[in-house]
Amino acid sequence: MHNKIINKFINYFLQGLLYVAPLGLTLWIIYEVFIKIDSLFNWIIPNVHIPGLGIVVVITIIAFLGYVGKFFITMPLSNIFHKMLKRTPFIKLIYTSIKDLLKAFVGKEKKFTEPVLVKVNNISNLEKVGFITNKDLKDIGVTEGKVAVYFPHSYAFSGELYIVPKEDVKPIDKPSSEIMKFIVSGGVSKN
Repeated sequence: MHNKIINKFINYFLQGLLYVAPLGLTLWIIYEVFIKIDSLFNWIIPNVHIPGLGIVVVITIIAFLGYVGKFFITMPLSNIFHKMLKRTPFIKLIYTSIKDLLKAFVGKEKKFTEPVLVKVNNISNLEKVGFITNKDLKDIGVTEGKVAVYFPHSYAFSGELYIVPKEDVKPIDKPSSEIMKFIVSGGVSKN
């Protein structure tokens, strides 16, 4: 029993060390570099102390390393990954589809910004709530007068795309985030 408690304590200590060590080492290295740079400037320019110069130099060096890392490490690795994807068509299809869908929700070019109500059955006046995703469908050979509307499924990360006549589409004057929440919740969400 006594050994079990000691083993658990040691395991928790090592686990805590895994959380604390990277941050602690990073801060210690930055502090040491700051001290060395400050002492280097005092050696180069004796009796002149410029407060904060060391920290400015350290921050500049870290930003420069971030720049170098992005353009000479991250981007080449990303390019290698994308080249590998191009060689595996099925995985590429899935990856790019999911990537484009996520960009449409949270990227810079959000696509689900025009919530609409679409009449899908004139006899019963059945309507569906969706989002216009494309108004120009010439690239896929669709003539004028139609738009692409995406209909998300409730309680799922999926949906359906319909090409519908423009006259059957009516804009909804509400924020798209509220409409998306309404659809995904199955119509039970109020706000």
